Amino acid sequence: MNTTPNIHAMIVAAGRGSRFGAAIAKQYTKINGQTLLQHSVTRLASSGYIDHCYLVIAADDEVASTLTYTLPMNYVVGGAERWQSVRAGVSAILGSGADKSDLVLIHDAARPAVPTEDIDSVITAAMSEPYGAILAAPVADTLKLSTALPAKQLDDHNDHCTNDNDYIKTTVNRQHMWQAQTPQVFRVGELSHLLDYINEHQLHITDEASAFEYLELPIRLVTGSRQNIKLTFPDDAIVLAAILTAQVSSR
Repeated sequence: MNTTPNIHAMIVAAGRGSRFGAAIAKQYTKINGQTLLQHSVTRLASSGYIDHCYLVIAADDEVASTLTYTLPMNYVVGGAERWQSVRAGVSAILGSGADKSDLVLIHDAARPAVPTEDIDSVITAAMSEPYGAILAAPVADTLKLSTALPAKQLDDHNDHCTNDNDYIKTTVNRQHMWQAQTPQVFRVGELSHLLDYINEHQLHITDEASAFEYLELPIRLVTGSRQNIKLTFPDDAIVLAAILTAQVSSR
């Protein structure tokens, strides 16, 4: 196992961000004068491990190439699903001559506030792992599992109020529960193999680590900062603006 691999950064920006509800793709939302994508690239550039980036975009994206970045950029056209976009990026990295034991660092364009020390920590951890490591935060809030009321009970209930049909079923034990973040860092050859497996078997994954979970391959968890939030809903922009401003002030 190569413990001093080359690092290939990848930002996935081919999605539309439908939950955000804006007319433009959310990676082009501006906060403090720059797009989320530009902020995220700048964060990766702040790590001494990273000197180039693969940017995976939609086929009809006409914005990405008009922006300026703090890293040299290689553009890759993504797919309909996130894993397909990552697969396209991985293929481009291997096609450029990367060794299979090199590391690919995958980051969401919508996480512009990841601290530099967290980027370095997850890369360092992945260097000593056969498959990889991800940033994650231990779950701090009480978790509730929801259920729908039975039809008769719901009819009686609706005589008194109107709400979505979700009610508490039980409290979930949050011990050993983590919220996955990015960057996620993997051996590029292993990730390529796993994404081929996902494609062949038509499996559903929500992040790259999920691919390794299917084959019970160990991926290390590295505790990340709670500042590393993702822009998902409109209110998140307010929080991110405050975090980015505070981070600049503390430098």
